[in-house]
Amino acid sequence: MTDVTLGSWPHTFAPGTGELFVTLHGTGGNEAEATALASALDAGAAVLSPRGRVTEHGMNRWFRRLGEGIFDVDDVIARAGELVEFVKAARDAYGLEGRRITAVGFSNGANIALAVAQLHPGVFERVIAFSGMYPFGDRVLEAELRGTDVLMLSGDADPMAPLDRVHTAVSELTRKGAAVEVALRPGGHGIAPSDLETARTWLAARDAK
Repeated sequence: MTDVTLGSWPHTFAPGTGELFVTLHGTGGNEAEATALASALDAGAAVLSPRGRVTEHGMNRWFRRLGEGIFDVDDVIARAGELVEFVKAARDAYGLEGRRITAVGFSNGANIALAVAQLHPGVFERVIAFSGMYPFGDRVLEAELRGTDVLMLSGDADPMAPLDRVHTAVSELTRKGAAVEVALRPGGHGIAPSDLETARTWLAARDAK
């Protein structure tokens, strides 16, 4: 594992007064872009937004891939561990101990959020995965995920996060005990206004419990 300190990891933090989100950008994105996504869900949210530390042709990513849709699973596992160490360091530095964390990720960011949820149960109690999919290839991992809530928002014709990989994620998360909801919409890779509305409704329903 490489060095994980707040100073070594580009990120932003906004204290806010609402939900505590860890926002995770997609390939080629950055921490500012991801923060804007949190604002679309809760304008008053506290937001911790790190930048992916892997680069691919100059684009920020969270883990290596061997080809389109073919992930380096060992790197997924290692980078998920690094992200958890970053979150722990940020909790100490920003006084976030005891705060529930909702991970909000798009595409590659959704995939690393789903990886952390399964590899390190309890770090992300909620995951909102926009255009995400199963991040472990053919590898099956065991975890106890009771108490973890996941919302998968996907296009039904997404070539980058195909439905079979989405369904695998849902099946594996459910098998491990997570409470999973899926929202499919017509279209491909991206975040539609309907996805944001669904996510806001999902968050409100959980906050009302």
